Amino acid sequence: MARSEQPSGPHPGHLSGQRSSQQPGQQGLIADWIEFSAVDGPGNRFVLFLQGCGFDCPACHNPQTIPARSPDARRLSVGQVLDIIGPAAPFLSGVTASGGEATRQPHFLRALFDALAADPALCRLTRFVDTNGDAPRATWELLDPVLDGAMVDLKSLDPGLHRRLTGRPNDRVLASIELLARRGRLHEVRLLMLPGVNDSAPLLDATGAWLADVDPRMRLKVIGFRPHGVRPSPVSPEGVALLPGAPAQPHEMQSYAARLRQHGDFDIVVV
Repeated sequence: MARSEQPSGPHPGHLSGQRSSQQPGQQGLIADWIEFSAVDGPGNRFVLFLQGCGFDCPACHNPQTIPARSPDARRLSVGQVLDIIGPAAPFLSGVTASGGEATRQPHFLRALFDALAADPALCRLTRFVDTNGDAPRATWELLDPVLDGAMVDLKSLDPGLHRRLTGRPNDRVLASIELLARRGRLHEVRLLMLPGVNDSAPLLDATGAWLADVDPRMRLKVIGFRPHGVRPSPVSPEGVALLPGAPAQPHEMQSYAARLRQHGDFDIVVV
């Protein structure tokens, strides 16, 4: 999920340098980027936010990144993105592609990760994707040779609730988690907890049991809902608001983590 700040990088017309002049390459539609982040994967990371997402989550803090087109997004080549990353590279552990949903631009993402791996000054940077998991197997096959890790959001294990929260089914999300785990590419599963919406004890138990079947030692990030910056809550057909009116409280967050731990030896981070 992209940040709420307006795009902060230079306009592509101002980008120049050896890489962008010699490697125009594949282009991507970019919403924004952050040069340094400690919360988008391991270490200190450059985060590139790609425009467009197939989900329409009411809890999204950056709904402007959801449409496939945006007046604030800009087309950048792989070479131009490398020019942006280059000055920060000595201080970075890796690069994370986020969004929007990065896997909706799979060929650009593959070209970018290929270029990072081939560049002598950037090849040491790990290559991660922050994803909602709603990608076909073919996308993961395309990315697998150049992907170091994926952080997958699981909005809800319950298919009906997932569709109400995102507008889409969750079958590809679950398949992605299973596939990435088998291939050693799953860095963590992220659970955004919405009090009174997706935090019931039976649902948490089912989620913990399902995740433990995939990998009982997987890393889980349990994230508390924060209402700041989100759109007004939509209402379900039953007349129930799909977003809580207040953020998750610390005791609630610890309770979620404790219930999940009953099902596996998870590495749980609560934020």
